[in-house]
Amino acid sequence: MSEYDFDLFVIGAGSGGVRASRIASSYGAKVAVAEEYRVGGTCVIRGCVPKKLLVYGSHFAEDLEDAQNYGWTIEGAKFDWSVLRDRVLGDVDRLNAAYTSTLNNHNVTIIEERATIIAPHRVKLASGKEISAKYILIAVGARPFVPEFPGAEHILTSNEMFHLAELPKRAVIAGGGYIANEFAGILNGLGTRVTIVNRSDSILRGYDESLRDRLLQISMTKGIEFKFNAPFEKIEKREDGTLDVYLKGQDPIHTDIVMFATGRVPNVEGLGLEHAGIETDELGAIPVDEYSKTSCDSIYAVGDVTNRVQLTPVAIREGQAFADTVFGGKPSTVDYNCIPTAVFSQPPIASVGLTEGEARNRYGNIRVYSSDFRPMRNVFAHRAERGLYKMITEEPSGKILGLHMIGPDSPEILQAAAIAVKAGLTKQAFDDTVALHPSMAEELVLMK
Repeated sequence: MSEYDFDLFVIGAGSGGVRASRIASSYGAKVAVAEEYRVGGTCVIRGCVPKKLLVYGSHFAEDLEDAQNYGWTIEGAKFDWSVLRDRVLGDVDRLNAAYTSTLNNHNVTIIEERATIIAPHRVKLASGKEISAKYILIAVGARPFVPEFPGAEHILTSNEMFHLAELPKRAVIAGGGYIANEFAGILNGLGTRVTIVNRSDSILRGYDESLRDRLLQISMTKGIEFKFNAPFEKIEKREDGTLDVYLKGQDPIHTDIVMFATGRVPNVEGLGLEHAGIETDELGAIPVDEYSKTSCDSIYAVGDVTNRVQLTPVAIREGQAFADTVFGGKPSTVDYNCIPTAVFSQPPIASVGLTEGEARNRYGNIRVYSSDFRPMRNVFAHRAERGLYKMITEEPSGKILGLHMIGPDSPEILQAAAIAVKAGLTKQAFDDTVALHPSMAEELVLMK
């Protein structure tokens, strides 16, 4: 009989925790996972999946407008926020049930309580019960950062945006990252007057500058207002429930809601790390080695709580690698090089590899190819919006260092192209490929 209650105890049933749990169980381990909210984690419950559905829903405003140029007459079209909201939340329920079934089908014990660490091999549940495990995996993810300033109690985060009772007529969104720009596009598409407020002078830090500039230009054309170098001073609530936002060096903004999307922080408060001698880094993340092991030999951590790369597919790979290493006898690590990313703004951005600035700093001798074009659909719909594709290569080898795109369906197109970049192919390999015409994707093999 084992000296422990479980071979593996996982804290957090998000993408990384679920993958680690079911793979470890498939190797014969006795596994339990504790989740205080809902199985599925940020991505499924309050992140990328429901947000992408809102992106689809909001884009129909443009689709219906463009349809007229394609011969369609659509009378009486109207939008009902409650229908979209409830359908999205219904799909979240479906996914929550699917993830739960996956764990049950793999004989993983699900404990619907908060768990904290009380020793290197022991956890304590909110009910007071203590459980022992040979290994503990921390997969608690991250949460939205909420700053402290007068009136901060009136703000919303991305978590609450999926549950709005009604669609606001006006919205202020704080932040310049992907979450801010995605929700700005969603609300703007649904008819809300949106103002993005950023304390710095640019959006989407880390993405290629040409794509950032193009999105800013298009977003402003669509009616989204931007205020840069504008830190918050305070928010005051009126008797009717609306808000007055006071910014440094700016006129006050009267709005219905204020959403903060100013980053995410590892969810480590009250986790009991000190009972296992684990210290967090300067950003509050849990330091781990290449095999996701913490400073305590029996405790590992994967996903956003480690702040390596905060992406769902990365957390899944880390969970898989952990289970393969610890329970499968196959030491595995995750390759963080050339990870494709996307911003589901309107239009969307997709990127893999080095930006032009990063490539110049690292390699010096580079060459930039680009295609600045108007998608056929936009031409026919009399929409001026243009796409932009960029390819950065090392010279004289021609090896592709980065590929960056903004335009309709860019994330769908980039996923396949990212394989070529990851494989180290050259510009010549793209030149040698016959174009698939007529398509936007053909611009990838026609860049000059």
